[in-house]
Amino acid sequence: MTTKNGWAVWKGGIKDGGGTISTETGVLNEAPYGFKSRFENGKGTNPEELIAAAHAACFSMALSLMLGEAGMTPERIETHAGVTLDKVGDGFEITHSHLNVVAKIPGADKAKFEEIANKAKSGCPVSKLLKAEITMDARLE
Repeated sequence: MTTKNGWAVWKGGIKDGGGTISTETGVLNEAPYGFKSRFENGKGTNPEELIAAAHAACFSMALSLMLGEAGMTPERIETHAGVTLDKVGDGFEITHSHLNVVAKIPGADKAKFEEIANKAKSGCPVSKLLKAEITMDARLE
């Protein structure tokens, strides 16, 4: 079992307050976040973009693993994830994560690539964690 840690500190009210997010590796070290960065395109980060980055990274690693197991070595996998936060009832929910994948794999078979990409989409640990609908566009260069 592997446990990785991150934490957040919040001070003040929802609109006038702010916080910082950090990770144990130090990649994020008191990165600012707040209402404006989450809902108004203000400076700083927000939970949704961090989830999107985690989903893109996890998927890319899972796809690389599964392609390798099928005898295909990717030269490059670029994954963009778009995580949607919607107002649902009285609150908010992350309702969707869309993966946009472009892979360069010399000599790859398109149908086999798409099959493996779909397995990676449902099989990566972050996909399994998310209860949101996960969609994807995947293509070979």
